[in-house]
Amino acid sequence: MTEHRYTLTLSCPDRVGIVAAVSSFVAEHGGFIVEASYHTDQETQRFFMRQEIRADSLPFDAAELRMRFAKLAEQFQMGWQISDSAVKKRVVLLVSRQDHCLNDLLHRWRSGELQVDIPCVISNHEDLRGFVEWHGIPFHYVDMPRDNDHDKAAAYAEIARRFDEERGDVMVLARFMQIVPPSLCTRYAGRIINIHHSFLPSFVGAKPYHQAFQRGVKLIGATCHYVSDELDAGPIIEQDTMRIDHGDTVDDMVRYGKDIEKAVLARGLRYHVEDRVLVCGNKTIVFR
Repeated sequence: MTEHRYTLTLSCPDRVGIVAAVSSFVAEHGGFIVEASYHTDQETQRFFMRQEIRADSLPFDAAELRMRFAKLAEQFQMGWQISDSAVKKRVVLLVSRQDHCLNDLLHRWRSGELQVDIPCVISNHEDLRGFVEWHGIPFHYVDMPRDNDHDKAAAYAEIARRFDEERGDVMVLARFMQIVPPSLCTRYAGRIINIHHSFLPSFVGAKPYHQAFQRGVKLIGATCHYVSDELDAGPIIEQDTMRIDHGDTVDDMVRYGKDIEKAVLARGLRYHVEDRVLVCGNKTIVFR
């Protein structure tokens, strides 16, 4: 998307007149709505909305748009935000040794398909330093001792410091093979995205392809989700599957799975940075 746009996302208790009020507000200022999506969650009776507005159709900038919209938002008890397409989201990538998801995201970033800034990559191994620095991106190694909780806490404190220092908008675990502590999950709720190599909620935790092989499954998959303090149980953003059969080995499943993981993570991250994902309890509304 090259056209300069403002994206409004909101959720509030459902009631009559929300769409009319927001549309009238935009129209009163000459705003041109180019994309609009709506959904009511029947269980919670909560309303969700996403609108894209042509920036050049308004007589003021994003800051003033936010100031003017705040009064309407208060009237309807909205949780809301307005983002500016001219301001790219800052994505901090976390990796371990496997590079397929990292490689895919960096390719999409270099080609312009993924419209983000990547200020740095953080890893608990040195293996991918040369590959990352070849792309002109700073690489930060953070030692993550296996059996020392005190040093692990210090490592996560360093990761949080780097993320804040880089003014990160979202942290992406691109096959970062460590469990993020509850303190970071709470601190960055809705801002940490993980790719899990199984179709959750099946086969959580380590070696899901081995678990799937032992169960003789006929479908394998991958899940992109927000990280919560419960392992592999955060709100799901995107998923996909692939059919397999009894002749496929664990190595085959791992190989097939890498292709699914790359695609699912890229789609999930794109939905997030384009403000297409709204969280509703432990599930998501995704306006594709």
